[in-house]
Amino acid sequence: MIATHDSINQVGEPPDYNVYTADVALGGAVAAFGGAWAEDRLGACGARVGSARLRGLARDANRYGPELRAFDRFGQRIDEIAYHPAWHELMGLIRGDAYHALAWTAARPGAQVARAGIAYVWGQGEPGVCCPEAMTYASMAALRHAPELLARFSTGILATAYDPRALPPDAKVALTVGMAMTEKQGGSDLRQTRTVARQDGGRWALTGHKWFFSVPMSDLFLTLARTDAGVSCFLAQGWRDDGSRNAVRIQRLKDKCGNRSNASSEVEFDGLDAVMVGEPGRGIATIIEMAHLTRLECAIGAAALMRHATSLAVFHASRRTAFQRALIDQPVMRAVLADMALDAETALWLAMRAAAAIDAAPGDPAEAALARVIVPVAKYWNCKRAPGLVAEAQECHGGNGFIEEHPIARLYREAPLNGVWEGAGNIICLDVLRALARTPGAADALLALLAPARGVDAALDGLIAGVGAVLAASDAPEAAARRLVEHIALAIAAALLVRHAPVYVAEAFIRARIADPGLAYGALPADLDQAALVRRAAIIPTD
Repeated sequence: MIATHDSINQVGEPPDYNVYTADVALGGAVAAFGGAWAEDRLGACGARVGSARLRGLARDANRYGPELRAFDRFGQRIDEIAYHPAWHELMGLIRGDAYHALAWTAARPGAQVARAGIAYVWGQGEPGVCCPEAMTYASMAALRHAPELLARFSTGILATAYDPRALPPDAKVALTVGMAMTEKQGGSDLRQTRTVARQDGGRWALTGHKWFFSVPMSDLFLTLARTDAGVSCFLAQGWRDDGSRNAVRIQRLKDKCGNRSNASSEVEFDGLDAVMVGEPGRGIATIIEMAHLTRLECAIGAAALMRHATSLAVFHASRRTAFQRALIDQPVMRAVLADMALDAETALWLAMRAAAAIDAAPGDPAEAALARVIVPVAKYWNCKRAPGLVAEAQECHGGNGFIEEHPIARLYREAPLNGVWEGAGNIICLDVLRALARTPGAADALLALLAPARGVDAALDGLIAGVGAVLAASDAPEAAARRLVEHIALAIAAALLVRHAPVYVAEAFIRARIADPGLAYGALPADLDQAALVRRAAIIPTD
């Protein structure tokens, strides 16, 4: 009791819950695409991420963000970042769950799907630590082009330990890999890279700047620089073999809107020691293989934010009353929550099907072709839907959701990031056009994925036929790229829900997103089973 009043009708902190086992849709998606063998691992991860302990760590890591220590107290340049202890504990936990490694170490079908499940669970914990581990995971795709480097560093990269010490890679038990690509003048256009690489014996020295270097304390990082042959890819160590800091001069840390626990920086390379990865002049093609995986990570991360925001909104609405009824029992609020739940589940299925395509790609040309299209489609759709959904979830909390101490405020600041990282919307849509035009079998693989959904609903049939007509014409104009990608995303999502989700979920999606779409959350057709959609989304216990 407070001196002037009792504090009543406040929701309170959520109890500990299991992010994985409580999510029926997630378990269904993991099983549908071959990852059920990892259920015990995913359940243990889900219990960690859903705990009050982890929520507290996430809060502290964001409240007490990283600090740049460019010099020591004697004036010597050290270019180091100081993190709150909560960051280090989170990093130890996420690496222990093999977020970065399971796809490469499991050596069995469904490994990419199981790892995507871990990423989806952790995306509901603290996205800041997901960034360095996503880059570490994806780095394996680029390092395949440098077998000797892969042989030297793969054990440390895939280790499930965490080693934050500022030491050369060979002196550490575990390695984190970062990337430094974009420059001021280029942004997504990596062809405008101006950093220069000059050969010095068997190694290279890089000079230039990078406008964004995520996780500048990485033990290894991939970057681009221009040689006589063109833009090439390089791997650099954070610390040289003699223990000295490599020539990475951290100019400042970015004061970001979200993802504040994670350090992003602007740096200068002043004779950076590096080794070329892949062929000279083929750096963009090499790094794009890594970016393909980090784009998948954006799709997963956006889907995870949508699920987290929806679950928080459902929890709040179930425990808060207004006008003599729980918010969740108010028809207009129930419609909003059901609509959000529909988008959150759809984003999950899109992301997990993309992971399944990557998993099957090495032995299946059709899946390899599909992966080339579905990854950017899922990235675009999920990242476009996430900010609006999180804003709606914040509104469900009323004024409480707009206060920084509430987790929904952190999600609100986080939500736009995945849409910007690894290519903003226009870049991703143009990539889809490029994939359809240049990847043999991509259009056929996409149409084969959609074919089983034909005949279910007239509106869906019309959408699939329209997508097929555009693909057959093979000359979609750039101005229509977003519209085409949106239609492809809707068609794939509907096909996945028809095949894998309960009938009421698939029917609701087709009605609400294709046949009779509303413009705002909650503008659902009134005769849909909204209560069932909300129950399916309620993964946090309400009593």
